[in-house]
Amino acid sequence: MKTKKKFKWLKIIRNIILFVAAVLLIVMSGNGIMTMYEHKQYPAWGQYVEVKGKKMHVYTKGTKGRTIVMLPGLGTAAPVLDYEPLLNELAQQNKVVVVEPFGYGWSDQTNAKRTVDNIVGELRSALQQAGIPGPYTLLSHSASGIYSVYYANKYPDEIEAIAGIDITLPQAVEYFKESVPEIPAYMSLIAPSGIARLATYINPSDFLPKADEGTYSDENIKLTKMITAWNAYNKDVVNEAKEMEHNINATKEMTFSPNLPVIIFTPKIDKVTEDGKSNITFYEEQLKNVRTHQLIVLKGHHYLHWTHYKKIADDVNAFLSATPARPF
Repeated sequence: MKTKKKFKWLKIIRNIILFVAAVLLIVMSGNGIMTMYEHKQYPAWGQYVEVKGKKMHVYTKGTKGRTIVMLPGLGTAAPVLDYEPLLNELAQQNKVVVVEPFGYGWSDQTNAKRTVDNIVGELRSALQQAGIPGPYTLLSHSASGIYSVYYANKYPDEIEAIAGIDITLPQAVEYFKESVPEIPAYMSLIAPSGIARLATYINPSDFLPKADEGTYSDENIKLTKMITAWNAYNKDVVNEAKEMEHNINATKEMTFSPNLPVIIFTPKIDKVTEDGKSNITFYEEQLKNVRTHQLIVLKGHHYLHWTHYKKIADDVNAFLSATPARPF
C-alpha cells in the first residue's frame, strides 16, 4: 500500500511539473511570436548603424545649436521614449541625439563585455557611422555618468560639456563607503520567458514613467510597455551591472577636467550620513575644481527628467549659451 501511495504522489508531482513546463513553453513561444511581430509592426524611430556587426539605433531630432548626446541609466528599457519630453524641449534649440546602447530600445543585443571601454567605443562608433560630428555635450542619467567621465577623459577634444541627471560617478563608492549593487543572473530570463510582458499588463505602473498626466503620450506609453517586454533585465543589462565594479575601478582616478563645463541636477534628499555626507556634498566635492559648473537641486526622484524636463532643458540651454562653443 505504501509503495502504491508513493508512486501515486510521484505521478501527481510529475504531472504538475509537466503542466507547469507546458504553460511556460506556451508563454515563451507566444512571447517570442509577439516580439517578432512587434519589431515588424513598430519600426525604430531613427536610423540603424552597424557597430561590431550588430545594429544600433540612433535617433536624432533638431538641426541647430549644440549637439547633445543623451545617455540612459542602467536598465532604462527604452531610452528614446524615456527621454522624449526632455528631448523635444532641447531639440528646439539644439541637435539632440539618443544612441540606444546594445540591449536597450530598438538596438540589438551583443555578446561583447559591458566594460566602460567597450560601451564608450560603441557609442563613438555609432555617432561616427551616423555621420554626427562633435564636439558633443553628453547628457547622462544615473550610471551613464561613469561613461561620460571616461569619454571626456579619453577623448577630451570630442566633448565640450557634460550635463548630468543624478549621475553616478566612480568616486561615490569610496565617498559613501558603499558596495556596488548587482543584478542576479537569473533576471536575464525575465524578458525571454514572457514574464516581463505579463508584468507590464498586470502592474504597468512599475515600468512606466511617474509623471504628470499628459507628459507622455498614449503612443509613448504603449511602446514603452512593448519595449520593456523585449528588454527588461536582458543579458546585456545584467552583464552591464556585473561589470559595474570593474568600470568604477577603471575610472575612479578620472575626474572632471577644470576646463570642462559641467552642470548636474540632483534630487533633494534629506538622507545625510553620520559624518554629514549627502548627494549634494558629494557633487560639490567633485565640482570644486571645475571652473565653469552648476549644481541644481530639485524636488523629485531619481528620474528627474520625468517631472522637471522643462526646467532641465531651460537650465541646460542657459548653461551652454553662457559657455563658448568649441570648434571640432
